[in-house]
Amino acid sequence: MSGPDRPLFDVEEMEVNFGPQHPATHGVLRLMVTLDGEKIVDARPIIGYLHRGTEKLFEQMDFPQCIPHTDRMDYIAAATNNQGFCVTMEKALGIAIPPRAAYIRMILAELQRLASHLVWFATHAIDIGAITPFFYNFRDRDEILDLFEEYCGARLTLNTMKIGGVPFELPEGWVDRCRAVIDAFPAKIDEYETLLTENRIWKKRTVGIGVVSPEDAVEWGLTGPPLRGSGVKWDIRKVFPYDRYDEVEFEVPIGSNGDTYDRYLVRVEEMRQSVRIVRQCLDRLPEGPLTARAPKVLRAKEGMVYGSVEAPKGELGYFVVTTEKSTKPYRCRVRPPSFVNLQALPDMVRGHLVADLVAVIGTLDIVLGEIDR
Repeated sequence: MSGPDRPLFDVEEMEVNFGPQHPATHGVLRLMVTLDGEKIVDARPIIGYLHRGTEKLFEQMDFPQCIPHTDRMDYIAAATNNQGFCVTMEKALGIAIPPRAAYIRMILAELQRLASHLVWFATHAIDIGAITPFFYNFRDRDEILDLFEEYCGARLTLNTMKIGGVPFELPEGWVDRCRAVIDAFPAKIDEYETLLTENRIWKKRTVGIGVVSPEDAVEWGLTGPPLRGSGVKWDIRKVFPYDRYDEVEFEVPIGSNGDTYDRYLVRVEEMRQSVRIVRQCLDRLPEGPLTARAPKVLRAKEGMVYGSVEAPKGELGYFVVTTEKSTKPYRCRVRPPSFVNLQALPDMVRGHLVADLVAVIGTLDIVLGEIDR
């Protein structure tokens, strides 16, 4: 309708729902997007579609029984979720794990980082329209999942760690098979880069998209590749080393422009550094026990403790409150990187097109299992 108060070609803002069923939302994320034509005026994340009360469940279970529930948060990176909870509880209980257990943990955690980044690479590329990397990435991820399956019997929701160490010895021949996978991996990363890094379509879709300045990244509390992509050199493995990360050499890659392309480059280089860490751990793997000497029933003192690890998506932290001689957490609060990183999305997409929204969601590498918990 046109008239004196409504010009024929007037432009009006329109609100549309993006998700929660859209495949590019990486789970069940819903975005209320305000559009001016194809241009994004605002985007409001709406979460909670996958809420399972994980933090409340922690309060009902003994400390060791909580570990399988950590698998179900970031189900793409279960091993690092296990690691984060175990590191925190060892801090609360005053337990020091044996060297062999620490090195096995680091091997599993870095293999998990590789597997997680491969899922990110595959889904991020396919969101933007590059189908071929998906087949390459999942082919190579399968070899890592085979190693997990040999170790603990599971491929996705792993139970690879326990408070005080690790639950299982490495199977016979596992170290050699792991070394073969790791030795072949750098050539595969080069293969991925051949497909995308200098691809002009890829660069048009990622360069200058979703820019976050270093100052804004710190203000938002971003961690992991979104923070390092903005040029901030911050990695929990370096600044607050846990297990035996202070005994291995690796670099912390950073970007310079803080855009989607830089975050892509950071994650690709992180895969190379994970290969480097695993190789060192395999070379230095000591003999010895797998678990620390500890009482059969773990009882905590009254207090509060926070522990965190560098998960594939950023800082994964657990804040645990315990009471005197308690066998279960009085309160457990999880700081998931996906949840914190998601809050920057509205600022990252304003002024961009709807197609760029998909690229920015992918570059944050969110998993709704740990956002909603």
